[in-house]
Amino acid sequence: MKPPRSKGARFLRLAGMTTSVAARYAGSRVASLFGGRDEAAGILAQAHLESGRRIAKTLGELKGAVMKVGQMASIGTDWLPPELAEPLKALQKQAPPVDFEVIAAQVEAELGAAPPELFDRFDEEPFASASIGQVHRARTEDGREVVVKVQYPGVEASVDSDLAQLRVALGAAGLVRLPRAVMRELFRELRRQLHEELDYANEAANVRLFREIHAGDELVAIPDVVEERSSARVLTLTYEPGELLGEITPARHDQPFRDRVGWSLCRMIVAQVFEHGVLHADPNPANFGVRPDGTLVVYDFGCIKRLRPEIVEGYRAIVRAYLVEDYDGLDRGMAAIGARNPDGPDVDAEVYRTFRPIFLPVFDRERPFDYGASRMQAEVLGLAPRMRHLAGAFQPPVEGVLVNRVVAGHYGNLHRLGVRLRIMDLLAPHLEQRDGQER
Repeated sequence: MKPPRSKGARFLRLAGMTTSVAARYAGSRVASLFGGRDEAAGILAQAHLESGRRIAKTLGELKGAVMKVGQMASIGTDWLPPELAEPLKALQKQAPPVDFEVIAAQVEAELGAAPPELFDRFDEEPFASASIGQVHRARTEDGREVVVKVQYPGVEASVDSDLAQLRVALGAAGLVRLPRAVMRELFRELRRQLHEELDYANEAANVRLFREIHAGDELVAIPDVVEERSSARVLTLTYEPGELLGEITPARHDQPFRDRVGWSLCRMIVAQVFEHGVLHADPNPANFGVRPDGTLVVYDFGCIKRLRPEIVEGYRAIVRAYLVEDYDGLDRGMAAIGARNPDGPDVDAEVYRTFRPIFLPVFDRERPFDYGASRMQAEVLGLAPRMRHLAGAFQPPVEGVLVNRVVAGHYGNLHRLGVRLRIMDLLAPHLEQRDGQER
């Protein structure tokens, strides 16, 4: 595959996508005027689906920042209609690689020499490929097996224009019904995060940080940075073997093993949030490997989120309040993480109470929760029509966007794995803390 398109060509592709999406919704509005409510809803759902397919196809071809945003949007449906988010899930799959000549030229531009001069072996066939770069297996001259992550040329230059055009596309037909200020802050957070992900020197610092955080943890393996073969757009890490999380299945792995994997995953995330205040924020299963003893290997550190203590305490307060049916406390917790619109209507306790039977089994202290049998997402979406009058009461929490992405994404991982576990065994010690005080 050729390298990502130039800035001008990308703008034209995104502009064409925007025009197509807007025209489709305009047509659906006209068609819905001549039918009943159910027919109008069907027409709108079909418009969402077709638009999602068009957006996914375009973003997948363009790669870069817009594909990364599409991947993030596909994980949750809190700010996109589900029919629109569903086609975007295709973006989670491995992207087609670019030609090796492009990769070799980028390595030489960054490190001052071609791959054969820098490595004892450098595989031309990519080990993995994604939205902003691809990974190649290699071996250093001193015999270390490594992976070399190479950023596609020109990606960084297109981030700001890509995001601006994507924001126009999503708003072209009212696809994202959010206050303008919230939408602006969301995209500001996305822009900040994407620029961090594009700085491989920053990612190298993240790797070192997570090695420190998980030092001595026998259930989490973190690679090491090969400093002399890394730069702002090339990152070389020691190779840590493991079967990809996406390849762990109920058909090939027994229940105890899958439960150990789920335990390792949840244990890691809970520790990162409540003990360290820094979160690995990309739940894509391609970012994790699994060893036979259940050890989790983490492969990608471009997307992390440092959490302010107030945000951590907000999430802690939400869980505490929900467990004891303190709905005023729950509402305050939602406000603390930014999920409540301060200018929106009040939310009656009965609204929160309605969702309690769906979420409460997750926190059962006696029986493991069966994620494989869970229909939580469908049940929540099933209640959505009854809550339309509260659309203005809630909003995606800007600082919590990546936290929610992790929760939703790893719920999907646990569901696919069919994991059974008691999450309260991991959460309970942290819920007993108050504002960093000792237990």
